[in-house]
Amino acid sequence: MKTPLETDAVSSSSAPSLWSRLLHSRHGGVWLALGLALGVGFVTRLALLIKASGDVTWGFSLVAAFVWGLVFDLGAALWWLIPLALLLAVLPTGIFSRRWAWWSAHVGVFTVVCLLCFGAIAEWLFWDEFGVRFNFIAVDYLVYTTEVIGNIRESYPMPAIYAGLLLVSAVVYFALHRQGWIDRWLGAAATPRRSRWQSAGGWTVAGLCLGLALNQEALPSFANSYNRELAKGGLWSLFAAFRANQLDYDHFYPTVPEARAFQRTKALLAADGAQLLAPEQNDLLRLVRHPGPAKRLNVIQITVESLSAEFLTRYGNREGITPNLDALAQRALVFDQLYATGNRTDRGMEALTLAVPPTPGRSLVKRPNNENLFTLGSVFRREGYSTAFIYGGFGYFDNMNHFFGENGYRVVDRTMVASEDITFANVWGACDEDLFRWALREADHDYAAGKPFFYFVMTTSNHRPFTFPDGKIDLPSKKSGRNGGVKYTDYAIGRMLAEAEKKPWFKDTVFVIVADHCASSAGKTELPVQKYHIPMLIYTPGGQIQPGRVDRLMSQIDYPPTLLGLLGWSYPSRFYGCDVLAPDLQAPGRALIGNYQKLGLYRDGQVAVLKPMRHSQTLTYDRQTQDLKPSPANEALTTDAIAYYQSASWLFKNGRQRALTAEDEAGIKSLRLESERGRSNGR
Repeated sequence: MKTPLETDAVSSSSAPSLWSRLLHSRHGGVWLALGLALGVGFVTRLALLIKASGDVTWGFSLVAAFVWGLVFDLGAALWWLIPLALLLAVLPTGIFSRRWAWWSAHVGVFTVVCLLCFGAIAEWLFWDEFGVRFNFIAVDYLVYTTEVIGNIRESYPMPAIYAGLLLVSAVVYFALHRQGWIDRWLGAAATPRRSRWQSAGGWTVAGLCLGLALNQEALPSFANSYNRELAKGGLWSLFAAFRANQLDYDHFYPTVPEARAFQRTKALLAADGAQLLAPEQNDLLRLVRHPGPAKRLNVIQITVESLSAEFLTRYGNREGITPNLDALAQRALVFDQLYATGNRTDRGMEALTLAVPPTPGRSLVKRPNNENLFTLGSVFRREGYSTAFIYGGFGYFDNMNHFFGENGYRVVDRTMVASEDITFANVWGACDEDLFRWALREADHDYAAGKPFFYFVMTTSNHRPFTFPDGKIDLPSKKSGRNGGVKYTDYAIGRMLAEAEKKPWFKDTVFVIVADHCASSAGKTELPVQKYHIPMLIYTPGGQIQPGRVDRLMSQIDYPPTLLGLLGWSYPSRFYGCDVLAPDLQAPGRALIGNYQKLGLYRDGQVAVLKPMRHSQTLTYDRQTQDLKPSPANEALTTDAIAYYQSASWLFKNGRQRALTAEDEAGIKSLRLESERGRSNGR
């Protein structure tokens, strides 16, 4: 390795190349870092292409993806190189002739190489998990570092990965040194202060101009979503996701006049026969009536992490990983065409609790001002029920404890149980057997107090790193991956039902098993409908709800009103969902699906997709082949999609998704009195 005094000797008998001339300047280090960033970005994109080789569309669009990717990599690199350019302008003339500065520069180059390689590995692991470049999930992961770092440590051989990272970084660094590129930069002739600042100004202007001009939404609508993801840049995608964590619907999406949006939404919701209580206002409050006596049954809702429908034998799985759910399906009411609203747990919670469409950006679970909302729990509490959110992990993750606690639920999570109450845990939480034991204990307490109960129980075992207690199932912990996680959760559900059968409240309880979302949301299309298909089983051991099969297309937001309909309850509602078993229901089945920025309405074999920059598209979905293809615009379907999402965004923004107020209750009481007088006069 050359010493600081020898760096001036770096030369060549031939005329120096353009690259060599760029390096042989005070800002040669910036050029070197830029070349490294673009090179690592290209290699990363190539590696992801190889990994997704069976899913991408091979052709010219891949060339376009790599060109776009180069532009985004360049934009991101120029942003983070601005501080380096300014630093090199500030440093005095001859600084690198000093030994400490010379060594510091070499250490700096090695550090840059390590950081770029670390970013490439992080992108690979993220793609392995989600099939996309960095997005909102990655932003959340920067917030919840404890769980995420723990998950990575438990899921991957990190010592080997770190060792490989250092080895690759060392190889790249020594290749740069062997080429003489680092020393050529450090041995550059003295540059006048004015020239240094002019150069730094040029880098800064270039970075700001390209950075401000680039917009990830300007990417072409690739026919294959994998090709479009390859066109993105990892670091730039992270910036874009952070900036777009919340999207104002009216600013970014197609709209109709506000009055028309609410008029259409009310017409869609009135299809189940509910009576609007504020027909002239931007309010969906309505009265749902069911004849006959109401069933005051307990409800234990088990929300299963990442339980795709495809894991059940009923939907084609041949690996036998859900024997307990398969057996339970013979005794339960099964909903065969249920679709999740999103691809994260917080989206599933939003749909199953609030029964609202998946508005763009964050779910309402994680947004500010999400207290005192109209929830399924608020309907149960109105009837004197005890409501609880029971979770095996730390409920501060994804803002769950705040959301449920500020909406009237009693919160029970890992922090609220004794250490001896946890027999096995990983970074995400206690195993599902422990969780279900806590739930049964809560039920015993409420039963002893003479209180009917409604519980939202959230599992964690079917989550990477897929670890669980040994000896429970015939698959090994962790090594069996997702199959092991699914089978262990299925086992734990079977054990829970067996233990519950011994309880005095068992035959007066409804058990709901439903997924929060699918295990994977990645697909060739922007909204791959099949990746939102989830199972739901409703089981009453006392026979109060008859077993059977429901094949009507429905959304996750239809669960709350459908459950209340099965119980025969009459109640005021602000839900967007409908009772899919209502005898007077006239509208066709539909599902609302989204992925943070793309919002969809699936109905009658077509999907209307709403996108930022006020774009919309109609696609045709073949349920048998799972093909999703562009089709002529369906204005009616698109208008209905706009009505759902625009009105939902308006209601939350303006505080109209609130729980019932005293004024609401007074109006409902008055309406009921008028209805009773009308019936009396009729007789």
